[in-house]
Amino acid sequence: MNDSTIQINGEAVALPDSAALVDVLRSHGIDPSSARGVAVAVNERIVRRSEWERKTLASGDAVEIVTARQGG
Repeated sequence: MNDSTIQINGEAVALPDSAALVDVLRSHGIDPSSARGVAVAVNERIVRRSEWERKTLASGDAVEIVTARQGG
């Protein structure tokens, strides 16, 4: 199996080819089944929560994970 390099929130990360978005989220401490206030974009396009399980990532993809926080 080969590795792909993607960007996650601006940082280069090596992942196995055809890694699933849901696996990336889990590796960042986000449980997709209960995550609230989380938005995900791949290559500047929002990925709907219903698509997180099916979305695969390819070398060169840019993933942005945004989590809403309370406070000020």
